[in-house]
Amino acid sequence: MNKKIEKVLKIWHKHFSDENHQYSEFESSDIEYFVGCLLYNNFVFSKALDTMKTIDLSYDFITECGDEYDEVSDILKSIKFESEEEKLEFLHNFIRESKSKYSADELYLLNRLEYHINAIAERSSLNKKADNVEFIAPNRSANPLLR
Repeated sequence: MNKKIEKVLKIWHKHFSDENHQYSEFESSDIEYFVGCLLYNNFVFSKALDTMKTIDLSYDFITECGDEYDEVSDILKSIKFESEEEKLEFLHNFIRESKSKYSADELYLLNRLEYHINAIAERSSLNKKADNVEFIAPNRSANPLLR
């Protein structure tokens, strides 16, 4: 994993290991999800849906991430790429590596981010404008509640 990302994850995993910083329904995988969202917001994708040019971060997460937020934000803003393809590849790798650390039950938010990144990658590869959203129900095996 990228050294800057490793540093960010270390900072926030240490911070959130203190239960006083955890909000209701906190899961460790939330940290990777929100790091992914911050990266996504910094990268700015031209093929994102107009309503998804940025991803809002959870108020609970932001209010509990403490003084470390500014340091983490600066580190993430320093990660730059020349092309959208490089940005997408970086996010795909980050999500894949992050997902490997957690059980299926802990992957809801990371799966949601991955789904959105995959849609941008598909539109980019087809050079297709984001005109609308096609909602496709996932298969039953993708939902751990239906197994």
